[in-house]
Amino acid sequence: MKKIGILIVLLSCLAGLNKVQAQTVLDGAYIKEHTRTKKVVPYPNIREADVMWAKRIWQVIDLREKINLPLYYPLEELNDRKNLFDVIRYGLEDGSITAYSTGPLGSDDEFKQPLLNEEIEAMMSTIDTTYTTDLDTGELVEVIQQIDIESADVKRFKIKEDWFFDKQRSERYVRIIGIAPMIEVRGEDGEFRGYRDLFWLYYPECRYVFAN
Repeated sequence: MKKIGILIVLLSCLAGLNKVQAQTVLDGAYIKEHTRTKKVVPYPNIREADVMWAKRIWQVIDLREKINLPLYYPLEELNDRKNLFDVIRYGLEDGSITAYSTGPLGSDDEFKQPLLNEEIEAMMSTIDTTYTTDLDTGELVEVIQQIDIESADVKRFKIKEDWFFDKQRSERYVRIIGIAPMIEVRGEDGEFRGYRDLFWLYYPECRYVFAN
């Protein structure tokens, strides 16, 4: 009886060992990832003493230009493909990136005031009130409409960059500091009035999200 008990214990140990081995065996040359993750190349360390020349510039990227179309399409998500604004939207929803207010005048690009989720949701969906004439009574009737910002509405991005020359490496660098989606501004008559910045994103924080 004692020998039978010892045999059962040994068989149990062997079964457990086989299970561990099965879990650690790699059937292939590499681990297959369902969601691929890409590493972000770190910036080289720049010393202020080595910067011989520097300039800050702002430029606007129009997504409807041929070279930028991959950032604008697809307008609706297709399998693993998203446009740039949808990538930003999902990053804001899961908290991996932060949106910053443009300030009361819409010109603040210094990342001073982070926006709360409620503020972002209110920004993405606005209420528009118009008046139309009732055909039966001839009276003006108030029409309330909810307007949601879709990916197709974001046709431009404003880019804030630092350009500088590093004399230590004898190289010129361009560092993106911030990126802001821009939407059209229209008057009460529906006429196009220009573009405005929706919010600002701190680009170094966005690099991992964009890379993946």
